[in-house]
Amino acid sequence: MKTILVPVDFSPASVNAANYAMDMALAIHSNIHLLHVYQLPVVYLDVPVAITEEDLRTNAERQMSKLEAELVLKSGTKISIRSQIKMGSFFSALSTSCDRLKPYTVVMGSQGSTAAERFFFGGHAVYTMKHLTWPVITVPPGAGFSSIKNIGLAFDFAKMIEEIPIEEIKSLLKDFNASLHVLNTAKQDEFDANIVFESSMLEEVMKPFKPNCHFITSDDVDKGIMDFADKNNIDLLMVLPKRHGLVERLMHKSLSKQMVLHSHIPVMALHQS
Repeated sequence: MKTILVPVDFSPASVNAANYAMDMALAIHSNIHLLHVYQLPVVYLDVPVAITEEDLRTNAERQMSKLEAELVLKSGTKISIRSQIKMGSFFSALSTSCDRLKPYTVVMGSQGSTAAERFFFGGHAVYTMKHLTWPVITVPPGAGFSSIKNIGLAFDFAKMIEEIPIEEIKSLLKDFNASLHVLNTAKQDEFDANIVFESSMLEEVMKPFKPNCHFITSDDVDKGIMDFADKNNIDLLMVLPKRHGLVERLMHKSLSKQMVLHSHIPVMALHQS
């Protein structure tokens, strides 16, 4: 059975992501695995430590039990919810859990509403989307899951058809019975025959799903993507990390422009096969 892995730090952003994951799990008949990773505070010489490892774990166990109970109550016990608490590095612990659980996807908060949450959670989200090889969905603050009917796939370069994780995308479209919108993105006057050719090849590969291909030309590509997503009711925007900097631009620029990671649209990172 599918498993959705949800890293939580019990902030409002992560609790919201857990609720989003739960509703998604109900839609695709998946299990939920909650993961909390904590670290010991940095100790400086001659400075007393006010909190111990036991304190951190006890507090985490208390909050995890509360979150589990809330999710079980909301789900009506229709899905299995398990949890895990680990001490260590966030990304290392997440990677290890993914290798063991082989999750359908990781769902995490994109960033919180406070300055501290934006710094810590936002940093984890950016790093995870760029480096974790498993699918990752970042959920903006306040975003809820109702359904995924329109999925957007954004990329901004040619000759990538062989590297697109076609099977993962097909599985996602089947699971949600969703429509696919392929967003070919470039700045003004950057489109060439190769991009058009690759787009037609992708359209042929995804033909059973009748993809809608769009060419977005704008001096601000990031804004062009988000404007399209808003106007066309995109429920989930897929991006491919480590490909000509699109994800990095979307993430880092959007932190100040309130786009993507601070928008109402969840973003999913898929790595090439």
